Amino acid sequence: MNLIIAQQSLDTAWHFPLMILASLILFYLIIRVVVGKIIFKEKIRSIIVLSLFVVVVGMLFGKYGAQMGLPWWIYYPVPMLMTVLLPPVVLKMNFKRTILYLFLSFLSAPVIHVLFSFFMGWTEYMPFWEIPFVGEL
Repeated sequence: MNLIIAQQSLDTAWHFPLMILASLILFYLIIRVVVGKIIFKEKIRSIIVLSLFVVVVGMLFGKYGAQMGLPWWIYYPVPMLMTVLLPPVVLKMNFKRTILYLFLSFLSAPVIHVLFSFFMGWTEYMPFWEIPFVGEL
């Protein structure tokens, strides 16, 4: 039984890095749409650091915080607050851009979850929301 669980864990261990990569790409696209081409080019270094911190550190904190037994009210809101608060502050977004960013950022996690769940059968991005796998339909 433990061997089966260990094998399943190994089979899915590579999912998380790909989910981080997909999240990074989507985050870059959202920032690019929100700030525009000129500001994006001007602030590319800040955007790269911000992206690595918000996406990579945020996802690692969420995943390993949960596995280490932190309460959900720590491992879930901290990355969410990083995602919501840091980009508008760091990139000095005006009200209109902040609203657009917030709207798109709140859509991004469900979009990634739907794509991974529906097309690949990976349900660990948002495990509480069940999406059928296309191969089972």
